[in-house]
Amino acid sequence: MSSRSHPVAGTAWIKTVIEGDTMGESLQSPITSTGRIHGKLASYADLRQHRAVSHIIRNHSTNKQDIRDVAGAAIDWPCVGTILDAGCGYGWFEQALDGPFEFLVGIDTLGENEQPFMDVATRIAKRAEFRELHLPCPTGLPSGGFDLVVAGYSLYFFPEALPELARVLAPDGLFLAITHSERMLEEGERFFRFTNLRSLIRRFSAEDGERVLKACFGRVTWIDYPNRLVFNREDTADLEAYVFFKHEFVSRDADPAEVHERLLQELRSGSALSFNKDDRIFLARK
Repeated sequence: MSSRSHPVAGTAWIKTVIEGDTMGESLQSPITSTGRIHGKLASYADLRQHRAVSHIIRNHSTNKQDIRDVAGAAIDWPCVGTILDAGCGYGWFEQALDGPFEFLVGIDTLGENEQPFMDVATRIAKRAEFRELHLPCPTGLPSGGFDLVVAGYSLYFFPEALPELARVLAPDGLFLAITHSERMLEEGERFFRFTNLRSLIRRFSAEDGERVLKACFGRVTWIDYPNRLVFNREDTADLEAYVFFKHEFVSRDADPAEVHERLLQELRSGSALSFNKDDRIFLARK
C-alpha cells in the first residue's frame, strides 16, 4: 500500500508538482467567497491540490508509516471480493491496494472525482462503478452486497449515512473508518479558535467514534495512529499550501488570510510549528 505528491502555494493560487507525475504547471484555485462549489468543498474538488496536500502531510508527519498500510494489515484480504468506498474522493484508499477484486464501488458528492477514481478502480477490480451521491441518502446498492465498506477521512461529513452503509455490508463483512482526533491542530488555537473545524470532526472523531458506530454495529475495535505535523523555517511553502487547503474549514471562525499570515510569521521567526495529527482506525462488524 503506497501513495505520492508535492506543492508550493499562494493565498489565491496553488502551484503543485506531483511526485512521479508530469504536473509542474500552475494549478489555478481561486478562493471564492464561500469556498464551496454548489455547496461542496472546493478544495476537495481539485484533484491536483488534494493530492499535493496529501503529499505535504506525509512529508511533514512524524509517523512515517502509511496509515493505509496500518489499516490494511488488519483486513483479512482473501475474504474481500467486493468493496464500497463511501466518500472515495479521487481513490486515495484504493491507490494503496493491489487487487484483484470482483467489484469496487466509489460514492462521492463531487463528480469531478469520477475519472480519477475510475482510473484507479479499473486497475484493481474486474468491475468498477462510481456514484455521484450526496450522503446521507439511499445508495440503491443491494443489501449485504459488500465484504468491505470503507470511509477514509469522510464519515464526519455524513455520520447519518451509517444505517445505509451497515445495510449494504455483508453479514460477516468489515466496516473500516479512518478519522481524526478532536485535538487535531489544537496548537493553532493559541492564535485562533477553530470552532467550525472542531465541530465537524466531533461528528465522528477518534474520541467518540465507538459510540457512534455501536448504534449500527455489534463489535467495534480500533487502532490508534499517533502523529504530528512539523513545519520548520524552510517549510513556509508547504505550510502555506496546507493552510490554503484548510481555508474552507477555518473561514467561519477567522479570516483565512490572517490565519495564513500569522502562522507564516511565526514560522519565519525561527520557531518550528508542530500540530496534533493523531488519527484512529475503526474496525466494526455486525
